[in-house]
Amino acid sequence: MTTVKSSDKKEFSSERHTLYIKEIAERKKLVDDEKKLYELVPKHKKYRFYVGIFFELRRGLHAVFNELKNASEKDTLELVINSHGGLVFEGKQFYNLIQEKFYGRTTAYLDNIGYSMGALLFSMADKRVVYEYSDFMYHNYFGGAHGKGGELKARVNYSAKTLERFFHDIIVKRGFLSEDEFQQMLVGQDYWMDTKELCKRGIATHVILEGKEITAKEYLKKIKGKKKKSKK
Repeated sequence: MTTVKSSDKKEFSSERHTLYIKEIAERKKLVDDEKKLYELVPKHKKYRFYVGIFFELRRGLHAVFNELKNASEKDTLELVINSHGGLVFEGKQFYNLIQEKFYGRTTAYLDNIGYSMGALLFSMADKRVVYEYSDFMYHNYFGGAHGKGGELKARVNYSAKTLERFFHDIIVKRGFLSEDEFQQMLVGQDYWMDTKELCKRGIATHVILEGKEITAKEYLKKIKGKKKKSKK
């Protein structure tokens, strides 16, 4: 029997994305300050994935995904997103990877742009962290096809149905857009959002502000308080 061991390499780069791997030692995590309750966080790997444009033209992404496929059920994934978007089919590979290897253990940072497929990837994460001036946009996919008439029509119809279902499951089922808003998106409406709007819609769960990570609710209270003070 041959045992295949994961690579000891700590960095994997493709044309558009870069993966870093860090070993995290076993530690105790405080879960209730008043009761002084702790939970044991086992030794694991933290995969930090810097995400750019979804448009790989070389084979480098294979090495990155292959390393992530070696993740254990204790490992975590951080997505650091600065993306104008790109190929949806490449983005769906990220979705499949999260579902298979990092379900319930994925954090995304919107640093600083998430448009189109970049916005969808951010929306896939369990914990979604933004900064004060993060920038975000949902819209319908853009594409094209060529071929014989009947084949062309069948392909376009099939792609429209499958991609719309994919978009719907990520955006509408999670409550980030309403059904009406989603239908408007399908016919051309773009949804541009700043940090405040991302927090109001629940797309962002946390905000990094003034050296601290706070919840989206805390951030909204904070900026509301600043607005009241400015009116006085």
